[in-house]
Amino acid sequence: MATIEVVNQENKKAGSLDLSSDVFEKAVKPHLYHAEVRRQLAERRSGTHSTKNRALVSGGGAKPYRQKGTGRARQGTIRAPQFQGGGVVFGPVPRGYTHKLPKKMRRAALLSALSQCLGDSALKIVDDLQFDDYKTKRVIDTLAALGLDATSTLIVIDEPSATIEASARNLPGVSVIRSEGVNVYDLLRHKSVLMTKAAIERLQARLLASGAHQAAESGDAE
Repeated sequence: MATIEVVNQENKKAGSLDLSSDVFEKAVKPHLYHAEVRRQLAERRSGTHSTKNRALVSGGGAKPYRQKGTGRARQGTIRAPQFQGGGVVFGPVPRGYTHKLPKKMRRAALLSALSQCLGDSALKIVDDLQFDDYKTKRVIDTLAALGLDATSTLIVIDEPSATIEASARNLPGVSVIRSEGVNVYDLLRHKSVLMTKAAIERLQARLLASGAHQAAESGDAE
């Protein structure tokens, strides 16, 4: 079981926290990163791209000119693909890009990413994070006091906080998510991760519960 230091917003020690080895000391598996990130990014695609084929383009009901005697190739409609304004051949159509990934693989990828953050000393725990007003500079100052990079930091909070989320919105390298939304893609694309004590405790409890549930399901299947 690993132990991590807990600090306050002034980066002064405020205690320590025990982390479960079943969550933060798992083997790092980069191949699972690829599978999970690919699944996440695929789900973000709307798939609403569309073009019209010759059947959907309006007009062109009559032949553009007579069949014979013009010296030109015969044509049946000006909405054929070879004409300007005609239909598109094999163009994109609305479709879904989502694909499924087994729950065990998704969980293993997340545990691997969390373990890597801890192993790389990229994880920082703060006892509480409170902003009284809506100021982006407050976020920058807090991250600087904690020794974190304001150009690439993921902030994980426990409960919705309008002041924190709005204050960090103008910083392109800073993202704010809640503990239930922690995911592999966000963990990997930030250099450092700042979590509140309540957020990491809730995240750890959720992952341990899901692991026990999956183990029970596997036992029932056998």
